[in-house]
Amino acid sequence: MMLDERKWAGMLIFLAGAQFSVFLVIAEAIYPGYSVSGNFISDLGVGPAANVFNGSVILLGLLAFGAVYVGRRLFDRVLLILLFFTGIGAVGVGVFTEAFGGVHTVVSFIAFVFAGLSAIWSCRFVQPPLSYVAIVLGVFGLLALVLFAAKVYLGLDQGGMERMIVYPVLAWAMSFGGYMMAEAPAG
Repeated sequence: MMLDERKWAGMLIFLAGAQFSVFLVIAEAIYPGYSVSGNFISDLGVGPAANVFNGSVILLGLLAFGAVYVGRRLFDRVLLILLFFTGIGAVGVGVFTEAFGGVHTVVSFIAFVFAGLSAIWSCRFVQPPLSYVAIVLGVFGLLALVLFAAKVYLGLDQGGMERMIVYPVLAWAMSFGGYMMAEAPAG
C-alpha cells in the first residue's frame, strides 16, 4: 500500500514526537544522577547522554522539515511556517547545546514557542474533539513557557516545569500525526 501525502506528513510528525519521547527517557536513564525535576532537559545535551539527546532532538527537527515538505500541499502557509520554525529550533537545540549559552536559549525559545503555536494552529486541519485538544495542549505548553521564563515552577522545580512546556506538544505531535495517518474523514 502506498502512503499518500497526508499519511506521510502524519507519519513524520508522529515519529518526531514519538522518537523524541522515547529517547528523552533513555537519555535521562543513562545520565547518572540526573533529576527530572532539578535538571533542565538540555542538561542531557552536554553530559554522558549527549549523543542520544542531541541526535534525537536534531532528528525531531529534521522530521519536522520533512513534514513541511511533504505537507506543502496539505497545510496552509501558516502551519508550514510554524512547523518549519519548530524544526529550526529543535535542530538548533541539538547543535547549539547549553554550552553555547545565549544562542541555546534563543533556539530553545524558538522550538518551544513555535511548537505550541503549531499545535494551536493545527486545529484547522482536524475534526473535534482533537481540534479542541490541540488548542488546549498548545496553550498549556505556552502558558508553561511563560511560567518557566518567570521562574514560577509551581513546586515542579525547573526541570519539571520545563517538561510542562515539552510534554503537551509531544502529545500533540503524536495525536495530530496519528490523525493524519488515519483515513481522511468523509465529507
